[in-house]
Amino acid sequence: MALKHSQYLKLSQKLLPQQILLMKLLQLPTLALEDRIKEELEVNPALEEDLDNTANEDDLYSNEDSDDSGEVIEFDDNGEAKEEEMKTSASDVEMEDYMDAEELDSYKYEVVNKGQDEESRDFVVVEGIGFQEMLEQQLGLKDISETEYTIGNYLIGCLDEDGYIRRELDLIVDDLAFNYNITATLKEVESALKIIQGFDPPGVGARNLQECLLIQLERKVEKTKEVVLAMDVIKNHMEEFSKKHYDKILKRLEIDNEELKDIITEITHLNPRPGNSDSKESNFSAVIPDFIVSVSDGKPELSINGRNLPDLKISKDYTEMLREYTRSKDKSSKEASGFIKSKIESAGWFIEALQQRYATMSLCMQCILEYQTEYFSTGDESKLRPMILKDIATRVNLDLSTISRMANSKYVQTPYGTFLLKSLFSESMSTDSGEEVSSREIKNILKEHVDKEDKKHPLTDDELCAKLNEKGYNIARRTVAKYREQLDIPVGRMRREI
Repeated sequence: MALKHSQYLKLSQKLLPQQILLMKLLQLPTLALEDRIKEELEVNPALEEDLDNTANEDDLYSNEDSDDSGEVIEFDDNGEAKEEEMKTSASDVEMEDYMDAEELDSYKYEVVNKGQDEESRDFVVVEGIGFQEMLEQQLGLKDISETEYTIGNYLIGCLDEDGYIRRELDLIVDDLAFNYNITATLKEVESALKIIQGFDPPGVGARNLQECLLIQLERKVEKTKEVVLAMDVIKNHMEEFSKKHYDKILKRLEIDNEELKDIITEITHLNPRPGNSDSKESNFSAVIPDFIVSVSDGKPELSINGRNLPDLKISKDYTEMLREYTRSKDKSSKEASGFIKSKIESAGWFIEALQQRYATMSLCMQCILEYQTEYFSTGDESKLRPMILKDIATRVNLDLSTISRMANSKYVQTPYGTFLLKSLFSESMSTDSGEEVSSREIKNILKEHVDKEDKKHPLTDDELCAKLNEKGYNIARRTVAKYREQLDIPVGRMRREI
C-alpha cells in the first residue's frame, strides 16, 4: 500500500484542567468541600490560609477594578523572569493574578470572607466503645480455650453492620486454616458462634433474620403464650408472615384475630438489626446546608453557607523563592523554578475554581429562588411550580450537566425545613382543567390517601389511581406505582394490619 498525504478537518472538544477542577468542586457539598480544601492545603505548599483576611463579604467576587497595582512575575519564551506592570484579562486563569496578597485586589485571592466578630464553631464528638470492642470484652470474660477465643474473635470480625454473619461457616473454617494456621472443624466454629449468639445485644451473630428473631424470643425469661406462638410463627411460617398472608397463619395455627395481633405485637418489638442498636442515636450524619434561604417581609433572601471554609492565598514565601530561582542562570535553579511555578499555578487555579464555584452556585440558586418565589415565601408545597433542570439551565445560560452538578447532594435550609435541593425539581402534570401542577403535589396527595386508608383493607394502586383521577389529576396506574415507590410506600398487601 502506497503512502500518501491528505488534509482533513476535525472538530473536537477538550476540557482544560481548570474546567475539570471546577466541575469536580461544583458537585461537592459543603462538608466534602472542607475536606477537599484541607487536602489541597496539605499537598500544595504554595497554597495557604489567609489568616489576616478581614475584608467585607460584599467585596468578594466583586467585578470592580482596583486602583492598586504592584510588581508581578512574568516569563518570557525562554522561561526567564521579567518584571512589568500587570496586564491580564479578568477572564484569564493566570498565575500572575495571585502572586501577592498585599499587592493585588482582594477579590482575586479571597474565597470566603468572615468578619472579626463572626462566630466560627467547632463540633466536638465524643466516641464511646465500639460495637465490636463491646463483643470482644464479653468474649474475654468467657472461660474458654485460646483456640476458642481466636475463633470467636475472628467471628466477631466477620459481623456486618447489622450484627449478622453472612459468610458461610465452611469458608470461615478455611479462613482460619490459611490465616491463623488453626485446624478447626465446622462443629467447633458452630460452637463458638453459639457463644457469640449469647452476647448482648440479643440477636447478634445470627446468620439471617429468622435466626435473629428466634434468638431474641428464646432468650426471653418469661415464655408467655404469645412468645411461644411467635416462636412457632418465626420457625415454621416465616414466609407467610413476611408476606403478610395472615389468613394462612390463622388457619394453620387455629387462632383468632386477637391472638394473631398479640403475636404480631410480640414480633414487631424485636430488633431486626442488633448491630445498630447501640449506634442508632450516635451514628447519624449531620446535614450541613449549602444554601440558606430566609424570608424578610415576605421576600425570600439567599445566602451561601461558608461555614468554616478558610480564606486562601498564594504563599508569599513561594513567590519570593520563584523570583530568586528564575533570576539565576544555574540549571538546578531552573528546574526548581519550574517546580515552584507549577505549584503556584496549581494554587491559582484552585482559588479561581473555588471562586467560580461560588459564583455558579449563587447564580443558579438565585434563579431557583426567583422561579419558586411563591413557594419560598409561603412554604406552601401546593405553590411549588413544576421545574426541571432545563428550566434553570436555559435561564442562566449554562449546560444541563452544570446544573445537575450544582444541585447534586446539596441541601437548602429554609424556614420550613432543610431538604435536598433536587427535591425541588419535579415533572409537570396536567389536570382536567389544563393546569400544570408539580408531581410533588401529586405525591403529597397520594401520601395523604395512604395515611387515611383503612389499614385492614389498604388501597391498591388501581384504587389510588381512581381517587387521583376523581380529583382531576390525569395519571396512570403505573405512574402511581412509580410515585409510591419513590415515597418508600410498600404495596397495599404489605400495608395491611390486623
